[in-house]
Amino acid sequence: MRLFESDGNYIKVYFDANRPMIHKSLNALDEKLDERAFFRASRKHIVNLSWVEGIEPWFNGGLMVKLRGGDKVEVSRRQAAKFKDMMSL
Repeated sequence: MRLFESDGNYIKVYFDANRPMIHKSLNALDEKLDERAFFRASRKHIVNLSWVEGIEPWFNGGLMVKLRGGDKVEVSRRQAAKFKDMMSL
């Protein structure tokens, strides 16, 4: 599992080629996940840190995280400093 994405009242879970939906809020899920393994990148995304392949500076002080498999996720400006600390950048 490399990524969770908010989609209305559901969460899209990114496995290999499958993307099942869970009827739950991202906030509820975020509280249950291990913060050493998962990071809340923005209101819309939670990424699995072990899938991070690259990090680039992005607009307005945010970051763009590239995951193995090609997915790209924007880290909000608000979360970027926390993410840099976590990843020791």
